[in-house]
Amino acid sequence: MRISVIGCGYLGAVHASALAELGHDVVGIDVDERKIAALRAGRPPFFEPGLPEILSSAAASGRLRFSTDIADAAGADVHFLAVGTPQTIGGTSADLRYVDAAFEGLLPHLAEGSLIVGKSTVPVGTAARLAARLAKEAPHANLAWNPEFLREGFAVKDTLEPDRLVYGVADERAASVLDQVYRAAIEAGTPRIVTDYATAELVKVAANAFLATKISFINAMSEIADATGADVTALADAIGHDVRIGRRFLNAGVGFGGGCLPKDIRAFTARAEELGRGDSLAFLKEVDAINMRQRQRVVDLAIDVLGGSVFRKKVAVLGVTFKPDSDDVRDSPALDVAVHLKGLGAEVVATDPEGVENARMRHPQLDYTTSAREALTGADLVVLVTEWREYRALDPIETGRLVAERRIIDGRNVLDLHAWRAAGWQVRGLGRP
Repeated sequence: MRISVIGCGYLGAVHASALAELGHDVVGIDVDERKIAALRAGRPPFFEPGLPEILSSAAASGRLRFSTDIADAAGADVHFLAVGTPQTIGGTSADLRYVDAAFEGLLPHLAEGSLIVGKSTVPVGTAARLAARLAKEAPHANLAWNPEFLREGFAVKDTLEPDRLVYGVADERAASVLDQVYRAAIEAGTPRIVTDYATAELVKVAANAFLATKISFINAMSEIADATGADVTALADAIGHDVRIGRRFLNAGVGFGGGCLPKDIRAFTARAEELGRGDSLAFLKEVDAINMRQRQRVVDLAIDVLGGSVFRKKVAVLGVTFKPDSDDVRDSPALDVAVHLKGLGAEVVATDPEGVENARMRHPQLDYTTSAREALTGADLVVLVTEWREYRALDPIETGRLVAERRIIDGRNVLDLHAWRAAGWQVRGLGRP
């Protein structure tokens, strides 16, 4: 099929490349000239495993091109809206100006029978509003909402092999067009849910809200574990055997971050209040508060381990991205911890395999290195806050030879406490005795 993808950020660049890899003829469009130049050269503007390979493959096939001119979307059968919906400045609602601008820009270029498909995470009611406008200004076209469920670090796999497909449509014609787009996934047995606009919009934000709640729940339990001497990891193992609960995402630690979960639960709460149903999602404010509190708990642990003050102590911060296998530092708990420690007078050296440049642009006051060895050398305290594989695999004996003092805070509860303590380390975690 002939497809346009409006917005070539994280979602759009992956989506466009994957659809071209599946055999569609795709044009990706974005107003950012530097981003488009990088994509044309086969260089993703962000780190995502597997993306360089499918980007190069799709471009070499001739099925993928990029442009800064939305007029190049003309003639496409399907137009995907994949622009960002950030949190409004000074508020918690979703900022829809990019969605509205992309929609507005497409209107003059819609062919007979073409389909606009929303991928962006939006407040419930957005699709209905856009559909009403489409019916007035371009009745020859149709609208669907098809939320994305990408995990950073696994986005290529999640696009090529999704765990479900959700279509929010007003009629079956739109669903049949999407079936053609996703034919490979459907033939592979991917579950397909066809529903209305509002439900499709809610699926995405409800999934994020549930995940955030599960993470904050176990983090709240880690606070109780600290107060009682219990082990939150053993607790999670025990309750995780209950099939109604499950063990996944029951890992206590410094909390969640990134460009989706925090802003999406805040926007969901704001939308509920607009609908007069604020009480229904009031609990999400506490979910958010628990999550933010975890960052301060790590800082407090550092102060405690260093005898009441971090002033002029060298602290090696392992990780600045909000999760491993990503260079994304948006709302990163790891970077937040590093900045807080620096503000208290610590000599912070932060390291990360992929996120250093992005972190430096946001917080140039920190000292950075891509070498974990350099960060560790002479450290009075090590704080592990992003669970990159290379940090989880650190040898406690070898690492002990580099540092000034064998003290480590495991902000993700991923280390073998017995092995590290046997090597002479003072180890502190969240909710672990």
